[in-house]
Amino acid sequence: MRGHGFLLANYVPGNSIVHRAPLGLKFLLVFASGLASFVIVDWRVSVAVLAALCGLFLLTGAGAGKLWAAVRPLAAVLLVIGLFQWWQLGAPTAARIVVNILVCVVAASLLTATTPVQQLLDGVVKAATPFKRLGADPERFALTIGIMLRSIPYIAGTFADVRDSARARGLERNPRALILPVFITSVAFARQTGEALAARGLGEPDD
Repeated sequence: MRGHGFLLANYVPGNSIVHRAPLGLKFLLVFASGLASFVIVDWRVSVAVLAALCGLFLLTGAGAGKLWAAVRPLAAVLLVIGLFQWWQLGAPTAARIVVNILVCVVAASLLTATTPVQQLLDGVVKAATPFKRLGADPERFALTIGIMLRSIPYIAGTFADVRDSARARGLERNPRALILPVFITSVAFARQTGEALAARGLGEPDD
């Protein structure tokens, strides 16, 4: 199966100022970007913020292609959202909503493109440690995120491969030819992941 990204950019090694920034600062950037999507009411401000984030992304050396690959899966959805909001609330509001979504995606891609997955998961464990007194398990939480980061691109890639195969056989309009192979492959992947976790003594609640 060929590899596929899903919404967020994969890690790109480098020594840029963003790569060297503390993980906490990057988390704060993502949080601030999400907060900004609720606070900013002027689409022109949203565009300025998006331009700044895109500039930071390009400074990482990841390239415009990597940024486009992170945004491309959302293009159709953003088009529908934009047209609906334009019809309901007008062009300025539609532009603000669409651009604010892009702000969040680009900010999160900055984090994932400049932070190795293991470092990201270690940061999640550290951030979740204070919640241990409430019964939370930071390591298990990080493990869940790690599995999610691995599973989503795998399933997205499976769907793309099945779709291409169905198109080659003239079955691209047959839902069974698309859904059934993806379902079977996803179940097999889930079983293999579960067996691997069980073999390492992970994934089961502690007694």
